[in-house]
This record gives sequence, structure tokens and C-alpha cells, in this order.
Amino acid sequence: MREKMAINTLATSATVAVIGAGTMGIGIAQVAAAAGHQVKLFDIALPAASRALEQLEQRLRKRVEAGKADAHSTATLLGHIQLTGSLSDLADCSLVIEAVAEKLAIKQSLFRDLEAICSTDTLFASNTSSLSITAIASALQHPQRMAGLHFFNPAPLMKLVEIVGGLETSPETLSCLQVLAQHWGKHSVVCRSTPGFIVNRVARPFYGETLRALEEQIADPATLDAVLRDAGGFAMGPLQLTDLIGQDVNYAVTESVYHAFYQDSRFTPSLVQQELVAAGHLGRKSGRGFYRYGSEQAVPSATFASAVTADLPHSVTLHGDWSAIGEFAQLLTGNAAAIKHSGQTSPFARVDEVTFMLTNGKTASQVAEEIGSPVVLFDLSVNYQHAPVIAISSAEQNAVPHTAKVIRLLQSLGKQVIHLPDYPGLLVMRTVAMLANEALDVVNKGVANAADTDDAMRFGVNYPQGPLAWGSKLGWQQILTTLENLQRYYAEPRYRPMPLLRRYASHYSGAKC
Repeated sequence: MREKMAINTLATSATVAVIGAGTMGIGIAQVAAAAGHQVKLFDIALPAASRALEQLEQRLRKRVEAGKADAHSTATLLGHIQLTGSLSDLADCSLVIEAVAEKLAIKQSLFRDLEAICSTDTLFASNTSSLSITAIASALQHPQRMAGLHFFNPAPLMKLVEIVGGLETSPETLSCLQVLAQHWGKHSVVCRSTPGFIVNRVARPFYGETLRALEEQIADPATLDAVLRDAGGFAMGPLQLTDLIGQDVNYAVTESVYHAFYQDSRFTPSLVQQELVAAGHLGRKSGRGFYRYGSEQAVPSATFASAVTADLPHSVTLHGDWSAIGEFAQLLTGNAAAIKHSGQTSPFARVDEVTFMLTNGKTASQVAEEIGSPVVLFDLSVNYQHAPVIAISSAEQNAVPHTAKVIRLLQSLGKQVIHLPDYPGLLVMRTVAMLANEALDVVNKGVANAADTDDAMRFGVNYPQGPLAWGSKLGWQQILTTLENLQRYYAEPRYRPMPLLRRYASHYSGAKC
């Protein structure tokens, strides 16, 4: 039977220890100090901790000088952080958060030492992003006091904290950390300790699908990033973001999740990214990744379709139910030459003789072969009215004027058009389908509930919508069809639909889960 501990809500008067004075550690110390706690900052290299604290002071002083922060509050915050070079100084701390190297043996040894020093009521938390909380806590006599408290970089600015329960973590420990995170101004989500927790697991397809498109030479990095960012509505393109994170860091997380899930193909690392890491092209921090960085280096721009000067199409007819992407139907209705609605169930448009439809995981050439007419497919967008870019692909059977008609129509609506090769699922659709599929598996396996899963992706990595909300709006059948078509095209299990997706596609018609 699990031994019970007296775990109370941590008051502002409680002293918090942060172990590790790297980027994450100093950021967490700043968050705790800003909330009013006395903070003891420990690092095995005390001079490095001292430099980190000096750099924090310089950054905060600059904010005061720029009029972005209050001088008294800044001084108070800095006064709350105390450096220490001895673990024994942490004996009176009510919460200890470690942010040291991602090595299981190091973390286990550290907490084993801390348990001998601290009170039995002290809570222990790890900022690990990839290691098992259960495994870390196995070194403790009282593993119920141990949980994950995973902040996102930069910790003072990022809203999300993942609170991670190991096999022995008590409900009281999780509840206490939830209250604490709220007091610290963070949005917390609770999950079980499984590889990648929520964010680092669900986010893998965001990088993986664009990396695959790059490997298959679908477009250059700037164009692929523009599709996800400017058409899809994501804050940054995946390749931009990996350059910012660090190619080595992003690749290591993918590799960790891949091996933790026994080499499941849906988490397969990218050979292109592996080559960058091997070459030392780590992104912004090395001056080169998918892009080059430096004062004289021009930022590459996306490749857009050339302006089409031909006349607008004579007629545009919308067919079926466009409610899932209603803003696009409104855009067409308000700007096209002529609109007629028909009662067919499959949503598509006829632009003169050309069939214009949302991608569903098939190539445009496959669709053209099936229906016997010219076909242009368009990619998913979070909001077609506001997005400045739309991505399309066209069937190989099309004559040049067929595709030009659609490009002319879209350009008349004020859109820049990215004309991709005939790639199944295009880019945003297949990415969102994979994100939603993975999020559903998180819910189905009891790793986290649906609300926390969506919140984790919105607050942790700034997705324009939670993947479950997006999938629900689009319709689960659309997600299922897209993945089934991709699975048939590639003949590999990477795109296999999860059981909960099949259940939702059978029982819901766009209803929220």
C-alpha cells in the first residue's frame, strides 16, 4: 500500500530550490522569484551559476531602462534569488526543481542525495522533457513526492507547464503543483509519464511531414515553411523552428521518442536533419541550418506562381456542404465571376471545366483519373479569408490553361499561390491529420484528456488551433480518409489511423470530442 505523505499547498513564503543554472534553470528561478518565493539556485559549477545570474540581472535591468519593467519589482525579484554551492543548503526548501543534463543516472543520483537532506514533505520535480518520471522517482524511498514539472523555453515567457505523473506520483503532489503553476501565472496540463509527454510527442508530425517533403524534393525550405506558416496559420514554419530550437536538440528529441516507442515508423527521424547535425549546421546558434544566418545573408523567399493575366473563369459552381471550410466558400461567393450551389454531398467547386477540391490524401492525378476531368487540389488553411497564401497541386493530365484558370481565380482573391508538385495530402492537410491522429492516441491511451492535449499544443508550441479542435471542425471522416489514402500511397504504417479516429469517424460528423 502506498505510504501517505502530508503534502500541502505551497505558500508564497515557501522556499524553492532550482538545480542547474543553464537557460532553463535560470528561467525557472526567475519565474519562482517573480511569484514571491525565496529561491536557492544551485549548480555544481558555482562560477557558471554566478555568470548566469549576472546575465539575468543585465537583461532585467535593460528592461527597466527601456521602460518595460518596474525598477522596484525588478530589484525585489533579483533579491529573492540566492546562489548556493552546497546541496545541504537546500534542506529547508519545500520544492526542489532540477534542470540538469538529460541523463537518467545523474537525475537519480541527485534526488537520492536530496532525499537524505530534505524534509519528508519536500516535493521533488524534474524539468526533463524526455526521461521517464517513474524511472527518476525509482531512486527515492518516497516516490510519491516526485513529479515532472516541464517548462518550455523561455520559461518566463512561455505559458505552458506540463505536470507529469509517474507510476507512484500521488494525486496530492499533482494537485499541489497545479495550484502552484496557477499562482505562477502558468497554464498547466496534467499527463502520465510516457515518451514525449504531450507536446514533444504530438508535435513530431509537425516537423516530420515537412522534413519528408524536403527529402522528396517537393520544394525548397522557404517555400515549405511558407505553406505551413502563411497558408496553414502556424506561427513559424517547421524548418525555421528547428533552426531556432537547434537541429541537434530537435533531432535528439525525435530520436528519443522514436526509440522509446520501439522504432514506430510514425516517429522516424529525418536523414536530412541527421546530416545537418553531423555537419554541425545546427541552426541559428551555429550560423547555418536549413537557412544561413548573418548580417549579410539575405533571407530566402518562397517560390510563388507567376501572375496570370488571362480572363477570370466564366463560372464557378460550389457543390455540397462547405461548412467545415465555410470561410473559403464565402470568399469564393463574394469574389468569383458566378456562383451556383448544388445539392451534392461531396464539397468541391467547378471552375469552368476544372474540378477544384480540398486534398484528401490522394494525388490530383489519381482524382483526375477517377472522375475523368481536369483537377486542381488545394491545401488546408486555418482561415482561408485571412491567410495570404494558398497552396495547390494539379493533375498531370491537366493542360496548362486548366491550372492557370484556378491560379487566376485565387490571385483575383488577393492570394499568393504556391503551386506544389502533385504531392498526396499536400502539406498542411497531411500535417494536421497526423497531429490530430497522434492527439487522439494520447487521449485513447489515457496519457491526458482532450482539453489538456489541445491546450498543451496551443500554449506550448503556439498552434493556431488544438489538433483535436481542428480535426473536429474539419470532420473526423476527412482526417480518416486522408490518412487511409496516404497509407495506401506509401504502403507503410506511418500513416495508420488510430482506433479512436476510426471510432469518431463512425459516430461523429464534425461534432466535438
